[in-house]
Amino acid sequence: MTAGKLREAYISFFKKHGHREISSKSLFPENDPTVLFTTAGMHPLVPYLLGQEHPEGNRLVNCQPCIRTGDIDEVGDSTHLTFFEMLGNWSLRDYFKEEALSMSFEFLTSKNYLNLDPDRLAVTVFAGEESETGSIPKDNEAAEIWLKLGISAERIYFLPSEDNWWGPAGRTGPCGPDSEMFYDTGVAGCGDNCRPGGCSCGKYVEIWNNVFMQYNKTAEGQYQLLTHGCVDTGMGLERTIAVLNGKTSVFETEIFQGILQAISCATERDGQIQHVYGHTESPEDCSFRIIADHLRAGIMILGDPQGVAPSNLGQGYILRRLLRRAIRHGKNLNIQGIFLRPITEVVIAEMGSAYPNLHTRKDFILSEITREEERFIQTLHKGEQELQRVLQQIRNRSQEAILPGRLAFKLYDTYGFPLELTEEIIAEAGLKVDHEGFQKAFDKHREASRKGADKVFKGGLADHSEMTTAYHTATHLLHEALRQVLGDHVVQRGSNITADRMRFDFSHPRAVTKEETAKIELLVNEQIERNLSISYKTMRLNEAKASGARALFSEQYDEEVKVYSVGDFSLEVCGGPHVESTGVLGHFKIAKEQSSSQGVRRIKAILESKH
Repeated sequence: MTAGKLREAYISFFKKHGHREISSKSLFPENDPTVLFTTAGMHPLVPYLLGQEHPEGNRLVNCQPCIRTGDIDEVGDSTHLTFFEMLGNWSLRDYFKEEALSMSFEFLTSKNYLNLDPDRLAVTVFAGEESETGSIPKDNEAAEIWLKLGISAERIYFLPSEDNWWGPAGRTGPCGPDSEMFYDTGVAGCGDNCRPGGCSCGKYVEIWNNVFMQYNKTAEGQYQLLTHGCVDTGMGLERTIAVLNGKTSVFETEIFQGILQAISCATERDGQIQHVYGHTESPEDCSFRIIADHLRAGIMILGDPQGVAPSNLGQGYILRRLLRRAIRHGKNLNIQGIFLRPITEVVIAEMGSAYPNLHTRKDFILSEITREEERFIQTLHKGEQELQRVLQQIRNRSQEAILPGRLAFKLYDTYGFPLELTEEIIAEAGLKVDHEGFQKAFDKHREASRKGADKVFKGGLADHSEMTTAYHTATHLLHEALRQVLGDHVVQRGSNITADRMRFDFSHPRAVTKEETAKIELLVNEQIERNLSISYKTMRLNEAKASGARALFSEQYDEEVKVYSVGDFSLEVCGGPHVESTGVLGHFKIAKEQSSSQGVRRIKAILESKH
C-alpha cells in the first residue's frame, strides 16, 4: 500500500457512501486564529461545523495537509512528525455515531479496502465526567455500536476527557466525545498498564478518530445537547501506511525512502557515502529523521499558496526553526557545505503529484531554503566565535572545568549551536558541559515555546459572536475601499478578527497617507449609512471568477463557492459569517496603519456606536 493508493481508496470508499470530495485547504488557517497552522482536517470546516451550509452538501471527504508545532523538539524518534496528511470524512448534521463507526469499521476490515484483522483492533470511548457546571454521561452508545460491529468488550476502553473529548473551536461552541481506533502491532507491551492511548511502548498505534459534536458549550461552561450533531473524523495517512505494510515506524515506509536516500547521498565525501539510514535509535539515524521531517514541513510551508519566507515572527519563525534544526543535524552527519537543495528537489518531485503547488512555487522554495541555509551557516560561525570567547573566560578562571549550562543553552538558542558540537569543542580543552543546567534552561524554553507556539499572527475569526461577525462583514467594505482609494493592486494578505477589533493585512508598497486614510474611512462609512443588504449566491468556481468576485484565486477552493455581495459595493468569495445589512455596523474608524512585512501593510480598525 502506497500513500497515493491509500488516498485514492479512502476517498473512493466515502464517495460510494454519498460523500462529496472537497479540495485540501491552505496550511494557514482562515477560520481559527488560535493556531499558526492548520493542525487538523476540521480547521477549514469550522464555519460549517458551527452551522453554515456547505456548498458541497452535508457529507464531505478529503485529504488535508497539516502541521503541528507543539512537539518540534520531540521529532527525531520513530513516531513524531511535524508535517502529516489527514484523511477525513464529515457529517454536517446528517449521519451520526452508528453510521460513522460502521463506515470506519468497514473501511478498515473489508477485504475490498484495508483488510485489517478485526481481532487486532482496539477502541477507546469517553468515560463520562462530572464538573461544577454539570455532568456529561459515559458514551455507552458508542461502546454498544462497537460491540455490535464485533469489537469484544475487553478491547473497548473507557477513558477520561483528556483522552476522549474534543473541545470547541473557541471558548464556546460545538464539542463532544470521540472514539479512537488503534491497531495492535503484536509487540509484547509494557505490562499491566499497557492500553491504547495510555502508553508509548508501540503495542497500540492510533490510526483513526471519530469526533461526535453532540453538545454546545455555553459561556457559563454548561454543555447543552444539540438537536443534530456533526461528525468529524481523521485518519493519519503516514501511520496507517506503516500499519498496512507491517512497519514499526513511519520512516520505514515508501513515503520517506526517497528523502532518506537523498540525505545519505549528501554525506558523500571523496566518493564514499559516510552514513546510511539504519532504522535504529542511534544519534545518526535520529538526525536522518529530523532532517527528513523538518525539510518536508518547511517545503510544504514555502509551497503553500499563502507560503511565507523564514523570519522571526509567527509562521516565518516556525519555518526558520525547522530549517535551522535540519541544517544543524546535517552537521551531526558531517555533511559539508550547502546540502538542502538537492534533497528539496527530491521531495518536490515525489510530492508534487499530490500537491502541484510545489511545482508552481519550486523556484521560490529552492531560493528561500538556500538563502536560509547560507544565512545560518554564517550564524553558526558567529556561534563558534562566541564559544571560543567563553572558553577563554573559563581558562582565565582555571579552577573551573565546567561550561555553565545556561551558557551552553545560549549558544544553542541564540546561535543554533548544537550541544553535541559544543561538547566536542570544549572536550579538546578538557572541559565538560553542565548538563543539568542546560536541561533546566532547555525545559524552560520548551514550556514557553509550547505555550506560545500556536498563538495567532495571521488567521481569521476568534469566534462567531455578533460583534466578530460584524467586524468580519466590515472587512469586505474595507477591502473594496482600499482598492478604490489605493488601486487595483491591493490584495488581502491576511486578517485577524475578534469581538473587539479587526486587523487587516493587504499588499501595498508604501505607507497609507492621512488623506488616503480619511478617504477610506469615509467610503466605508458611506456604505454603512446606505444600509446595503448582504446576500450570497452559491456558484461554480469558474462562474465566480467570471462574475468579477474578489478572491485569492491562488488558494484551493471547492468547485462550488459562496459569493457574497454587499449591495452594489463589493463582491467576494467568502465562507465566513455576515450580518444581514451594513446599517447595523455602527461607525468605522481606522485606529492604526503600519507595515506588516515587505510590501504588506496592516490596518487595525474598530466599530464605534453611532450614539
